[in-house]
Amino acid sequence: MFNYILGIVVSSLVAILITPSLMKIAEKIEFTDKPTERKKHDKPIPIIGGIVMFIGFFIGYFLLVRNDRTQSLYLFASSIMILLIGLLDDYFKTKGKEFMIFPRVLVQILAASLIYKSGIVFNGITDPFNGSYIELPVVLKYLLTITWIFGVTTVINWSDGMDGLAGGISTISATTLFVVALAKGQTDSALMSIILVGAVLGFLKYNRHPARIFMGDSGANFLGFTLAIIALDGAFKQATVMSIFIPFLALGVPIFDNLFVIFKRFSEGKPVYQADRSQIHYRLEQKGMNTRQVVSYICLISTCLSLISILILLLRL
Repeated sequence: MFNYILGIVVSSLVAILITPSLMKIAEKIEFTDKPTERKKHDKPIPIIGGIVMFIGFFIGYFLLVRNDRTQSLYLFASSIMILLIGLLDDYFKTKGKEFMIFPRVLVQILAASLIYKSGIVFNGITDPFNGSYIELPVVLKYLLTITWIFGVTTVINWSDGMDGLAGGISTISATTLFVVALAKGQTDSALMSIILVGAVLGFLKYNRHPARIFMGDSGANFLGFTLAIIALDGAFKQATVMSIFIPFLALGVPIFDNLFVIFKRFSEGKPVYQADRSQIHYRLEQKGMNTRQVVSYICLISTCLSLISILILLLRL
Protein backbone atom coordinates (compact mmCIF):
# COMPACT_ATOMS: atom_id res chain seq x y z
CA MET A 1 0.00 0.00 0.00
CA PHE A 2 2.94 2.33 0.66
CA ASN A 3 3.94 2.22 -3.02
CA TYR A 4 0.44 3.26 -4.08
CA ILE A 5 0.49 6.24 -1.71
CA LEU A 6 4.02 7.14 -2.86
CA GLY A 7 2.92 6.84 -6.50
CA ILE A 8 0.04 9.30 -6.25
CA VAL A 9 2.05 11.72 -4.09
CA VAL A 10 5.14 11.75 -6.33
CA SER A 11 3.29 12.14 -9.63
CA SER A 12 0.97 14.86 -8.30
CA LEU A 13 3.80 16.82 -6.65
CA VAL A 14 5.92 16.67 -9.80
CA ALA A 15 2.98 17.93 -11.89
CA ILE A 16 2.23 20.73 -9.41
CA LEU A 17 5.85 21.86 -9.10
CA ILE A 18 6.80 21.92 -12.80
CA THR A 19 3.63 23.62 -14.07
CA PRO A 20 4.42 27.29 -13.16
CA SER A 21 7.78 27.18 -14.99
CA LEU A 22 6.26 25.47 -18.03
CA MET A 23 3.48 28.07 -18.08
CA LYS A 24 6.03 30.89 -18.22
CA ILE A 25 7.89 29.18 -21.07
CA ALA A 26 4.64 28.57 -22.99
CA GLU A 27 3.59 32.21 -22.59
CA LYS A 28 7.02 33.44 -23.66
CA ILE A 29 7.01 31.40 -26.90
CA GLU A 30 3.25 31.99 -27.36
CA PHE A 31 2.39 28.30 -27.15
CA THR A 32 -1.12 29.28 -26.11
CA ASP A 33 -4.73 28.66 -27.08
CA LYS A 34 -6.26 31.92 -28.31
CA PRO A 35 -9.96 32.75 -27.89
CA THR A 36 -12.20 32.01 -30.91
CA GLU A 37 -15.95 31.86 -31.62
CA ARG A 38 -15.99 28.26 -30.43
CA LYS A 39 -13.58 28.77 -27.52
CA LYS A 40 -15.00 31.12 -24.94
CA HIS A 41 -11.98 31.88 -22.73
CA ASP A 42 -11.12 35.56 -22.71
CA LYS A 43 -7.30 35.43 -22.94
CA PRO A 44 -4.57 33.13 -24.35
CA ILE A 45 -4.06 30.03 -22.18
CA PRO A 46 -0.84 27.93 -22.17
CA ILE A 47 -1.34 24.46 -23.73
CA ILE A 48 1.18 22.52 -21.67
CA GLY A 49 -1.01 20.00 -19.81
CA GLY A 50 0.26 17.12 -21.93
CA ILE A 51 3.87 17.77 -20.98
CA VAL A 52 2.94 18.19 -17.30
CA MET A 53 1.05 14.89 -17.08
CA PHE A 54 3.60 13.01 -19.20
CA ILE A 55 6.49 14.03 -16.92
CA GLY A 56 4.50 13.46 -13.72
CA PHE A 57 3.36 10.02 -14.86
CA PHE A 58 6.69 8.69 -16.13
CA ILE A 59 8.73 9.89 -13.15
CA GLY A 60 6.35 7.91 -10.93
CA TYR A 61 6.29 4.99 -13.39
CA PHE A 62 10.06 4.54 -13.68
CA LEU A 63 10.48 5.06 -9.94
CA LEU A 64 7.93 2.48 -8.81
CA VAL A 65 6.70 0.13 -11.54
CA ARG A 66 8.83 -3.01 -11.85
CA ASN A 67 7.55 -3.96 -15.27
CA ASP A 68 9.38 -5.88 -17.99
CA ARG A 69 12.16 -3.57 -19.23
CA THR A 70 11.38 -4.06 -22.91
CA GLN A 71 7.68 -3.49 -22.30
CA SER A 72 8.45 -0.31 -20.37
CA LEU A 73 10.59 1.01 -23.23
CA TYR A 74 7.81 0.29 -25.73
CA LEU A 75 5.34 2.09 -23.46
CA PHE A 76 7.65 5.09 -23.11
CA ALA A 77 8.45 5.28 -26.84
CA SER A 78 4.80 4.99 -27.92
CA SER A 79 3.74 7.60 -25.34
CA ILE A 80 6.37 10.02 -26.67
CA MET A 81 4.91 9.50 -30.16
CA ILE A 82 1.42 10.31 -28.87
CA LEU A 83 2.67 13.36 -26.96
CA LEU A 84 4.67 14.75 -29.89
CA ILE A 85 1.93 14.39 -32.50
CA GLY A 86 -0.43 16.05 -30.01
CA LEU A 87 2.02 18.91 -29.45
CA LEU A 88 2.32 19.36 -33.21
CA ASP A 89 -1.47 19.51 -33.43
CA ASP A 90 -1.50 22.06 -30.58
CA TYR A 91 1.18 24.12 -32.33
CA PHE A 92 -1.00 24.42 -35.41
CA LYS A 93 -3.88 25.58 -33.19
CA THR A 94 -1.68 28.32 -31.71
CA LYS A 95 -1.35 29.63 -35.26
CA GLY A 96 -5.09 29.45 -35.89
CA LYS A 97 -4.70 26.47 -38.23
CA GLU A 98 -5.96 22.88 -38.28
CA PHE A 99 -3.49 20.00 -38.40
CA MET A 100 -4.12 17.26 -40.98
CA ILE A 101 -6.03 14.20 -39.77
CA PHE A 102 -4.01 11.52 -41.58
CA PRO A 103 -0.67 12.03 -39.73
CA ARG A 104 -2.49 12.01 -36.38
CA VAL A 105 -4.30 8.76 -37.18
CA LEU A 106 -1.17 7.13 -38.59
CA VAL A 107 0.96 7.97 -35.54
CA GLN A 108 -1.77 6.78 -33.14
CA ILE A 109 -2.02 3.45 -34.99
CA LEU A 110 1.77 3.05 -35.02
CA ALA A 111 1.95 3.84 -31.30
CA ALA A 112 -0.84 1.33 -30.59
CA SER A 113 1.04 -1.24 -32.70
CA LEU A 114 4.11 -0.75 -30.49
CA ILE A 115 1.95 -1.52 -27.45
CA TYR A 116 0.68 -4.66 -29.19
CA LYS A 117 4.27 -5.69 -29.96
CA SER A 118 5.19 -5.17 -26.29
CA GLY A 119 2.70 -7.88 -25.30
CA ILE A 120 -0.07 -5.68 -23.90
CA VAL A 121 -2.83 -7.29 -25.94
CA PHE A 122 -6.50 -8.23 -25.85
CA ASN A 123 -5.84 -11.98 -25.81
CA GLY A 124 -9.22 -13.61 -25.37
CA ILE A 125 -12.18 -14.29 -23.13
CA THR A 126 -13.29 -16.91 -20.60
CA ASP A 127 -16.06 -19.23 -21.80
CA PRO A 128 -19.09 -18.57 -19.54
CA PHE A 129 -20.34 -22.16 -19.88
CA ASN A 130 -17.29 -24.26 -18.99
CA GLY A 131 -14.78 -21.72 -17.61
CA SER A 132 -12.17 -22.48 -20.26
CA TYR A 133 -10.12 -19.68 -21.76
CA ILE A 134 -10.70 -18.92 -25.43
CA GLU A 135 -7.64 -17.36 -27.05
CA LEU A 136 -8.42 -15.26 -30.10
CA PRO A 137 -6.72 -15.54 -33.52
CA VAL A 138 -3.68 -13.30 -33.96
CA VAL A 139 -5.36 -11.03 -36.51
CA LEU A 140 -8.36 -10.49 -34.23
CA LYS A 141 -6.06 -9.83 -31.25
CA TYR A 142 -4.30 -7.11 -33.22
CA LEU A 143 -7.47 -5.51 -34.57
CA LEU A 144 -9.22 -5.45 -31.18
CA THR A 145 -6.12 -4.09 -29.42
CA ILE A 146 -5.55 -1.31 -31.96
CA THR A 147 -9.26 -0.42 -32.12
CA TRP A 148 -9.52 -0.18 -28.33
CA ILE A 149 -6.40 2.00 -27.91
CA PHE A 150 -7.25 4.24 -30.87
CA GLY A 151 -10.89 4.54 -29.78
CA VAL A 152 -10.23 5.47 -26.15
CA THR A 153 -7.52 7.94 -27.19
CA THR A 154 -10.00 9.61 -29.53
CA VAL A 155 -12.99 9.79 -27.16
CA ILE A 156 -10.96 11.31 -24.32
CA ASN A 157 -9.63 13.89 -26.78
CA TRP A 158 -13.14 14.75 -27.95
CA SER A 159 -14.28 15.10 -24.34
CA ASP A 160 -11.80 17.88 -23.64
CA GLY A 161 -14.17 20.80 -24.09
CA MET A 162 -14.48 22.46 -20.68
CA ASP A 163 -12.18 23.36 -17.80
CA GLY A 164 -11.49 20.26 -15.74
CA LEU A 165 -13.81 17.95 -17.70
CA ALA A 166 -11.46 15.51 -19.45
CA GLY A 167 -9.20 15.52 -16.39
CA GLY A 168 -12.11 14.83 -14.05
CA ILE A 169 -13.46 11.98 -16.18
CA SER A 170 -9.98 10.49 -16.54
CA THR A 171 -9.37 10.66 -12.78
CA ILE A 172 -12.59 8.75 -12.10
CA SER A 173 -11.80 6.18 -14.80
CA ALA A 174 -8.22 5.67 -13.60
CA THR A 175 -9.40 5.31 -9.99
CA THR A 176 -11.89 2.66 -11.10
CA LEU A 177 -9.18 0.76 -13.00
CA PHE A 178 -7.02 1.02 -9.85
CA VAL A 179 -9.73 -0.64 -7.75
CA VAL A 180 -10.22 -3.35 -10.39
CA ALA A 181 -6.48 -4.05 -10.57
CA LEU A 182 -6.25 -4.26 -6.76
CA ALA A 183 -9.14 -6.73 -6.66
CA LYS A 184 -7.46 -8.88 -9.32
CA GLY A 185 -4.02 -8.71 -7.71
CA GLN A 186 -2.46 -6.86 -10.66
CA THR A 187 0.21 -4.74 -8.94
CA ASP A 188 1.73 -3.09 -12.00
CA SER A 189 -1.64 -2.12 -13.44
CA ALA A 190 -2.75 -0.75 -10.07
CA LEU A 191 0.44 1.31 -9.76
CA MET A 192 0.07 2.71 -13.27
CA SER A 193 -3.52 3.67 -12.50
CA ILE A 194 -2.78 5.48 -9.25
CA ILE A 195 0.30 7.22 -10.69
CA LEU A 196 -1.87 8.50 -13.53
CA VAL A 197 -4.46 9.70 -10.99
CA GLY A 198 -1.73 11.69 -9.23
CA ALA A 199 -0.44 13.27 -12.45
CA VAL A 200 -3.96 14.32 -13.47
CA LEU A 201 -4.77 15.72 -10.02
CA GLY A 202 -1.60 17.81 -10.13
CA PHE A 203 -2.66 19.14 -13.53
CA LEU A 204 -6.23 19.81 -12.34
CA LYS A 205 -4.92 22.20 -9.69
CA TYR A 206 -4.30 24.61 -12.60
CA ASN A 207 -7.01 23.38 -14.97
CA ARG A 208 -10.13 23.67 -12.81
CA HIS A 209 -12.46 26.50 -13.77
CA PRO A 210 -11.32 29.16 -14.54
CA ALA A 211 -8.42 27.29 -16.10
CA ARG A 212 -4.89 28.69 -16.11
CA ILE A 213 -3.61 25.92 -18.41
CA PHE A 214 -5.17 23.57 -20.97
CA MET A 215 -4.19 19.97 -21.65
CA GLY A 216 -4.54 20.38 -25.41
CA ASP A 217 -4.53 17.46 -27.83
CA SER A 218 -1.18 16.35 -26.41
CA GLY A 219 -2.66 15.92 -22.93
CA ALA A 220 -6.02 14.47 -23.96
CA ASN A 221 -4.39 11.98 -26.33
CA PHE A 222 -1.83 10.97 -23.70
CA LEU A 223 -4.57 10.43 -21.11
CA GLY A 224 -6.75 8.34 -23.44
CA PHE A 225 -3.77 6.32 -24.67
CA THR A 226 -2.59 5.55 -21.12
CA LEU A 227 -6.08 4.67 -19.85
CA ALA A 228 -6.56 2.28 -22.77
CA ILE A 229 -3.24 0.54 -22.00
CA ILE A 230 -4.02 0.23 -18.29
CA ALA A 231 -7.38 -1.39 -19.12
CA LEU A 232 -5.72 -3.84 -21.52
CA ASP A 233 -3.03 -4.70 -18.99
CA GLY A 234 -5.52 -5.08 -16.16
CA ALA A 235 -9.29 -5.23 -16.50
CA PHE A 236 -9.28 -7.03 -19.85
CA LYS A 237 -6.93 -9.80 -18.67
CA GLN A 238 -8.73 -13.14 -18.28
CA ALA A 239 -12.02 -11.31 -18.84
CA THR A 240 -15.38 -13.04 -18.52
CA VAL A 241 -18.37 -12.19 -20.69
CA MET A 242 -19.75 -9.77 -18.10
CA SER A 243 -16.52 -8.37 -16.65
CA ILE A 244 -15.47 -7.32 -20.14
CA PHE A 245 -17.96 -4.47 -19.69
CA ILE A 246 -15.99 -3.05 -16.73
CA PRO A 247 -13.59 -0.88 -18.78
CA PHE A 248 -16.46 0.25 -21.02
CA LEU A 249 -18.40 1.44 -17.98
CA ALA A 250 -15.32 2.99 -16.35
CA LEU A 251 -14.95 5.06 -19.53
CA GLY A 252 -18.68 5.11 -20.17
CA VAL A 253 -19.37 8.84 -20.48
CA PRO A 254 -16.79 9.63 -23.20
CA ILE A 255 -17.42 6.35 -25.05
CA PHE A 256 -21.22 6.52 -25.19
CA ASP A 257 -21.39 10.28 -25.72
CA ASN A 258 -18.95 10.22 -28.60
CA LEU A 259 -20.66 7.25 -30.23
CA PHE A 260 -23.75 9.49 -30.23
CA VAL A 261 -21.69 12.35 -31.71
CA ILE A 262 -20.31 10.12 -34.48
CA PHE A 263 -23.79 8.88 -35.37
CA LYS A 264 -25.15 12.45 -35.35
CA ARG A 265 -22.42 13.81 -37.59
CA PHE A 266 -22.70 10.84 -39.93
CA SER A 267 -26.49 11.17 -40.19
CA GLU A 268 -26.13 14.90 -40.96
CA GLY A 269 -23.55 14.22 -43.66
CA LYS A 270 -20.73 15.94 -41.76
CA PRO A 271 -17.15 14.63 -41.57
CA VAL A 272 -16.75 12.58 -38.38
CA TYR A 273 -13.65 14.58 -37.34
CA GLN A 274 -15.23 17.99 -37.96
CA ALA A 275 -15.31 19.81 -34.62
CA ASP A 276 -18.71 21.09 -33.53
CA ARG A 277 -20.72 21.48 -30.31
CA SER A 278 -22.45 18.07 -30.31
CA GLN A 279 -20.86 16.63 -27.16
CA ILE A 280 -22.86 16.31 -23.96
CA HIS A 281 -21.03 19.18 -22.23
CA TYR A 282 -22.03 21.59 -24.98
CA ARG A 283 -25.62 20.32 -24.98
CA LEU A 284 -25.86 20.82 -21.21
CA GLU A 285 -24.38 24.29 -21.55
CA GLN A 286 -27.03 25.16 -24.12
CA LYS A 287 -29.66 24.17 -21.56
CA GLY A 288 -28.40 26.86 -19.21
CA MET A 289 -25.83 25.09 -17.01
CA ASN A 290 -22.58 26.88 -16.23
CA THR A 291 -19.15 25.25 -16.52
CA ARG A 292 -18.94 24.08 -12.91
CA GLN A 293 -22.43 22.57 -13.05
CA VAL A 294 -21.76 20.77 -16.32
CA VAL A 295 -18.46 19.30 -15.13
CA SER A 296 -19.96 18.24 -11.78
CA TYR A 297 -22.98 16.66 -13.46
CA ILE A 298 -20.93 14.67 -15.98
CA CYS A 299 -18.45 13.55 -13.32
CA LEU A 300 -21.38 12.36 -11.21
CA ILE A 301 -22.67 10.26 -14.11
CA SER A 302 -19.15 8.90 -14.66
CA THR A 303 -18.88 8.01 -10.97
CA CYS A 304 -22.21 6.13 -11.08
CA LEU A 305 -21.10 4.12 -14.11
CA SER A 306 -17.79 3.36 -12.42
CA LEU A 307 -19.59 2.14 -9.28
CA ILE A 308 -21.70 -0.16 -11.44
CA SER A 309 -18.51 -1.55 -13.01
CA ILE A 310 -17.04 -2.23 -9.55
CA LEU A 311 -20.29 -3.91 -8.51
CA ILE A 312 -19.99 -6.22 -11.52
CA LEU A 313 -16.46 -7.04 -10.39
CA LEU A 314 -17.52 -7.76 -6.82
CA LEU A 315 -20.38 -10.01 -7.99
CA ARG A 316 -17.76 -11.90 -10.09
CA LEU A 317 -20.07 -12.01 -13.10
